[in-house]
Amino acid sequence: MADAETTHPQPVPWTPRFNPWLIGVVVALAAFMEVLDTSIANVALPYMAGNLGASNDESTWVLTSYLVSNAIVLPISGWLAGLFGRKRFFMTCIVMFTVSSLLCGIAPSLGVLILFRVMQGAGGGGLQPMAQAILADSFPPQKRGMAFALYGITAVMAPTIGPTLGGWITDNYSWRWIFYINLPVGLVALFLIYRLVEDPPYLRLSRSAGVRLDYIGIALLALGVGALQVVLDKGQEDDWFGSNFILTLSIVAAVCLISLVVWEWFQKAPIVDVRLFKGFNFAIANMMMFILGVLLFSSLVMMPQFLQTLMGYTAESAGLVLSASGFVTLLEMPVVGQLAGKLPVKYIIGFGWLALALGMYYSTKNMDLLISFGSASITRVIQSFGIGFLFVPITMAGYIGVAPEKSNSVAGIINFTRNIGSSVGTSMVTTLLARRAQFHQSVLSYHATAYDPAFRSRLNALAAQLAHAGATPPDARLQALGRIYRSVGIQAETLSFLDTWKVLAIGAGIMFLLAFIVRKNDPSGGGDVAVG
Repeated sequence: MADAETTHPQPVPWTPRFNPWLIGVVVALAAFMEVLDTSIANVALPYMAGNLGASNDESTWVLTSYLVSNAIVLPISGWLAGLFGRKRFFMTCIVMFTVSSLLCGIAPSLGVLILFRVMQGAGGGGLQPMAQAILADSFPPQKRGMAFALYGITAVMAPTIGPTLGGWITDNYSWRWIFYINLPVGLVALFLIYRLVEDPPYLRLSRSAGVRLDYIGIALLALGVGALQVVLDKGQEDDWFGSNFILTLSIVAAVCLISLVVWEWFQKAPIVDVRLFKGFNFAIANMMMFILGVLLFSSLVMMPQFLQTLMGYTAESAGLVLSASGFVTLLEMPVVGQLAGKLPVKYIIGFGWLALALGMYYSTKNMDLLISFGSASITRVIQSFGIGFLFVPITMAGYIGVAPEKSNSVAGIINFTRNIGSSVGTSMVTTLLARRAQFHQSVLSYHATAYDPAFRSRLNALAAQLAHAGATPPDARLQALGRIYRSVGIQAETLSFLDTWKVLAIGAGIMFLLAFIVRKNDPSGGGDVAVG
């Protein structure tokens, strides 16, 4: 036996030529640039519309077009990496993203800008999953926690600072500069990736084997994901299924995506490797990453909206409230990365969901119209404290028991589910806030009638104050009614925010219970599933 082992030694695991941390910083820089662009343009839409002679409704296609093309490329990025080579595909995506950013900045009309945003979204679609896959291959399994912590900083921090940075650039310079700032970052990242990153041997072997083009799969994916993204983006605006347009697109999305799963399941070289979902941990990790996307972006939408619409904060001030939580997450990620290499990920995930549930519940008790800037910042920190304990271990759980040659596909699908979750979360909270505000306004208005003594007393007292200030009696009464109606509307909106935070708390609580069904990994053994 000893002679046999000497004759046939175990293969040495592949390691990159350069320091993995240097590679990690470079690929994270490229991913940060792309994630930032998904949120930085939001606050600049009114400026784009005014400058390009378009309506505010038309300008929202600047966001929708990016999200649609980005979502189509994400799940097939693993297949594209196998077709072209991961390094070559990654560099192509950076070139495409950087050049289209320049073209977006010089776009003369809204139609041209939307076209270039489609190109930018397609280029950006490969950056996140390829960065994650490169990190997974560059680090041994027992050190992946720290590697994914580095990537997690980009995925969590970029959406947090995006609106604030976008607002500052737009106010002080021009909306075109939110695209121009990608140019130096893209060029530096391209040069460093060319010098530092290389494909592991298994990728070079898979390329030499050749890849067959699946036209039917690509068509089903493009139609299904594109229709779904438009439904999520425009649903509340068009009253969901009350609109024939939204109803038709919903049917198209459902039929195409179900057909895609069936079709890809039986393909030898699928563009989306749906058979990965046979792995229990992979399926659970994707479900949790989807919910994490819902909760992360829901809270990122709600807090600034609460502060700006109900408390009169500027976009920059609301962004500063979010920045405190971003700093705390920045400190959390390395700690979680260390813990993920020493403890089973299921326990870290469980703690993260519990902290997130308690944070959302705390918001229902602490957020009101008298909250100070400092208290709002602390509330946001408590809200998002659990997120740092979720991103890294959930990502690691998705890789448990998966062969190394599937890393590209794993990264593409996990990032896709998170991005779709973010779109669902944004649509969900927008709808919930609108519907619950209508409900609470109808309940509060029930008592605002001439038959209610308390209402009459309040109305007469307010009218008397306005008349004393110089208004005529009829005008004073009308102004008093207007002020009371405005107060009822603000109270109804406030209650709708509290209801929505309660829904998010319940969702996180359910995920806490499910966290313990994740199969245990053995950190000391390289992250594989533990036996026994």
